[in-house]
Amino acid sequence: MYIVILAGGSGTRFWPLSRKKTPKQLMSVFGGKSMLQRTVERVLPLKPKRILVVTNVMQADETSRQLEYIKGVPVDIIAEPLGRNTAPAIGLAASIIAYHDPDGVMAVLPADHYITDEAGFCRILSQGRETAMNGYLVTLGITPTRPETGYGYIEAENAWRGHGPFPVKRFVEKPNREKALEFLEAGNFFWNSGMFLWKACTILDGISSFMPSLAVSLSKLVFSESIWELNDLRPQIETIYGEISGESIDFGVMEKADNVQVIPADFGWSDVGSWSAIPEVADADQLGHVVINAQEVISVDAHDCLVYGDSRSVALIGVRDLIVVNTPDALLVCPKERAQDVKKVVEELERRGLKEYL
Repeated sequence: MYIVILAGGSGTRFWPLSRKKTPKQLMSVFGGKSMLQRTVERVLPLKPKRILVVTNVMQADETSRQLEYIKGVPVDIIAEPLGRNTAPAIGLAASIIAYHDPDGVMAVLPADHYITDEAGFCRILSQGRETAMNGYLVTLGITPTRPETGYGYIEAENAWRGHGPFPVKRFVEKPNREKALEFLEAGNFFWNSGMFLWKACTILDGISSFMPSLAVSLSKLVFSESIWELNDLRPQIETIYGEISGESIDFGVMEKADNVQVIPADFGWSDVGSWSAIPEVADADQLGHVVINAQEVISVDAHDCLVYGDSRSVALIGVRDLIVVNTPDALLVCPKERAQDVKKVVEELERRGLKEYL
């Protein structure tokens, strides 16, 4: 199995800790190793043939530096000159793998997800590998635990057969709460995790069928005998990315193909989409505070706050449900329910030309 890790990102949702050069996956959001490092270490028990990390040119050096310590499996960095969403990134990685091993199964994983049961995660990937070898496009569907409106959903065919995989009936965009409740009660809807398995040749066939312009661009790649010397491909990749448009693999291929199957998964998953998601996956103290990297937190009549302290002491008085993030050059304070609006701060910084904070 080959592992393809999607490690782009603009660094907006976890500002001020994350920046354009160091987005969420390159940061130690929970303390300790970065989310990228955790993602790579998570798949090592599968003994992958290679790990390909697709990032952008601005983050490539730091990505490479963070993974220098990985031993026993080759790690290749693919640097995109421009962000073009997931379909071009996946198509590029698949083209590289297919040149060397057309029937090679590739697992596609985001670099910034949190998973509690890592052994269970590896078992699901092994199951998905067997399905992918039979020519299916496989997606992992997270068993929902609440009527979540922030995720897309996957509807499986109603004809259940054991524990899956199941044919996919349709992909559904983020629903309102009423619809999310219906999905939860129906029992055959799963959260769209953005994790996939397929043979390199299978996904390239899908791109050829449903995204022909992207397929034509990718077909222009000319490989040398030193297939894994990916620096040789950089000029070609720059040319190709100048002519392709951005599109997600979900919309570009998965929603149109008829050979898609979903494997239900329940391994303690979160996409950690904003600061407000941290309390879902991190332990709180007796006052409900989640504290990361703070020397000390003094709480006076305060409850249920998230504090990232940058090794400093933080005092909270008479507040609850706040996010407080302290970094050397910026401070964020907002209600948990407004965490998604952090991107508006980034937009305002850009408008004012304050690039040093981006």
